[in-house]
Amino acid sequence: MRRTVDRTAGKVMSMREAVAAFVHDGDTVSLEGFTHLVPTAAGHEIIRQGRRDLTVVRMTADIVVDQMLAAGCVTRLVSSFVGNSSAGSLGELRRRIEHPDPEPLAFEEYSHYGMVCRYLAGAQRLPFYPLRSYAGSDLPAVNPGIRQVVSPYPAADGGTERIHVVPPVNPDVTIVHAQRADRRGNTQIWGLTGVQAEAVYAAGKAVVVVEELVADEVVRSDPNRTLIPAHAVDAVVVCPRGAHPSFAQGYYDRDNAFYRSWSAISKDPARLRAWLAEWVYGTADHAEYVARLGEGFWAGLAVGEALSEPVNYGRRL
Repeated sequence: MRRTVDRTAGKVMSMREAVAAFVHDGDTVSLEGFTHLVPTAAGHEIIRQGRRDLTVVRMTADIVVDQMLAAGCVTRLVSSFVGNSSAGSLGELRRRIEHPDPEPLAFEEYSHYGMVCRYLAGAQRLPFYPLRSYAGSDLPAVNPGIRQVVSPYPAADGGTERIHVVPPVNPDVTIVHAQRADRRGNTQIWGLTGVQAEAVYAAGKAVVVVEELVADEVVRSDPNRTLIPAHAVDAVVVCPRGAHPSFAQGYYDRDNAFYRSWSAISKDPARLRAWLAEWVYGTADHAEYVARLGEGFWAGLAVGEALSEPVNYGRRL
């Protein structure tokens, strides 16, 4: 039986408190989570608090980025993929880039691995990170941040080699969603993982949003599942169902119907702003958003058990 935990202990705070403390106008904000564990609720709270002139760094810029754009929070996007996760398009983002309407969006594009390397360089405080995968790509022609350097080591044929490099990214704050953490911020993630740990280490501050807070011994019982350690975390926010419409492995399923509906919603600026008015500005917090959807809705996203086998870490006799 899992022990209950005092929510006021350690680094635990509300989403409202965490965004107020760590996200400021003009900041560079990383929002990471790959396919599942998208920090949607955090994006909504940034919208509610009216943050402006943000640079958003997100490898897979999706619905939450579209919503933040429509709310006027974002002036620059750094990403390696933009789209409605196999279900359609992002209307606000397309308007901002293609027309631009209502105003231009500065868009800095990298490949997926290019973004991984940027986070690695940022986490390790390196001046750049080398990679070979831009050979033959046209991305260096449209992004001056992708450059070439001469390798200090000879190539395989003994000659001189030029190799592409990308600059580090060091967000002011990184926000990630995860399944669980203890009160000090030891954060555990399973299922699909992305660059959450690297994005946290690259940032000046880190906020972890979790489905549930667990006792210290729960984390200690399965240490290999701890992707982000406490020393890298500044705040822990408990926000059940905070990744919707994406999913949290083991907690709730992906809301495919919402993803399919988003293209039509975002295609119409008036309809998009009406959606924000009802579901973001019209809710005090994510708990109200969840309650408004109703328990019947959440029952439709319920998942069954698929338990992993226990492991024996062993102990001294």
